[in-house]
Amino acid sequence: MASSVSSQHDQVLVEAHASARILTLNRPKQLNALSFPMISWLLELFLAYEVDPNVKLVILKGKGRAFCAGGDVAAVVHDIRAGDWKAGAHFFLKEFTLNYLMATYSKPQVSILNGITMGGGAGASMHGRFRVATENTVFAMPETALGLFPDVGASYFLSRLPGFFGEYLGLTGSKLDGAEMLACGLATHFVPSANLPILEAALCKVDSSDPVIISSIIDQYCKQPSVKEQSAYNRLDVIDRCFSQKTVEKILTALEKEAVHQRDGWISATIETLKKASPTSLKISLRSIREGRLQGVGACLVREYRMVCHVMQGDFSKDFLEGCRALLIDKDKNPKWEPSKLELVSDSAVDCYFSKLNDEEWEDLKLPSRSNFNLPPYAIAKL
Repeated sequence: MASSVSSQHDQVLVEAHASARILTLNRPKQLNALSFPMISWLLELFLAYEVDPNVKLVILKGKGRAFCAGGDVAAVVHDIRAGDWKAGAHFFLKEFTLNYLMATYSKPQVSILNGITMGGGAGASMHGRFRVATENTVFAMPETALGLFPDVGASYFLSRLPGFFGEYLGLTGSKLDGAEMLACGLATHFVPSANLPILEAALCKVDSSDPVIISSIIDQYCKQPSVKEQSAYNRLDVIDRCFSQKTVEKILTALEKEAVHQRDGWISATIETLKKASPTSLKISLRSIREGRLQGVGACLVREYRMVCHVMQGDFSKDFLEGCRALLIDKDKNPKWEPSKLELVSDSAVDCYFSKLNDEEWEDLKLPSRSNFNLPPYAIAKL
């Protein structure tokens, strides 16, 4: 038990500075992938800081070249292969609870995204009040290539991006840089990495939870970056025409029509990416993001928990195990999806992922009550 606690504390470093707390994700060799001990410790810390009047601000960052490359799915896959998918479910239950707490937190969270920010790393940052991108930031939600779907509340934050850009990011897993994140609203600020030490020092001196004051301090170290000419964000007109379609099949058809009318390598690359992804993942991801447009963050996480439990149970498809094998374990990058084609994934099969599990011991995600806290307007708006 003592070694477990020690490992937990080594993986998230804590610095106390007057009214601020700096939490550093500390698994640099694993690109700060979130382990179960890390998630448990972060949840414990965030809960404690919320009721501590001496803490006004939480800063979250990563050690090394990543903020956080995602959840530690290799451990989850190990549990599933050992016949214990419920251990994996417990991992996601804890992670989604942390995501909900961050989304509805009564104190400002400043996430410094100076590097790779993907999957679970997005869940640990996008829900917070301030997301600071740099020239080193690389954002993506690459789950459909793994046989999963954009989870950690992504159906909430992707569905609120301009037009149908969220559907594009969620289905293709395309990468964004810091300038693109700022342009689409995933980042609230862009600060050159050279300015991060003085930004942190300034934030540590703030004796306030007022987001206006904190934002004005971050503003002092900001730069307005330029979005590259070839950026997907400059193709929002095409993205909206295609990714607004009702089904994945119609999205692909719309993209293929665009490819006929204009020679653009980006369109053909997007088609190729979609064709390589898990057909099941694409279909459940599109529906999830569409439903997320009309739901609060809590409802999104409850639905995503149902979905991820179905994925791990593997009754309809074992694409998650296959995707992890092909991309993370054997690394042959040649997954054999089953079902192998979009047309073989029926609407009734998709419906199953959104239903309660047929397991007497299984329960829906129960999120902590937030009614006892004086939540700021931006947190209340997410409920």
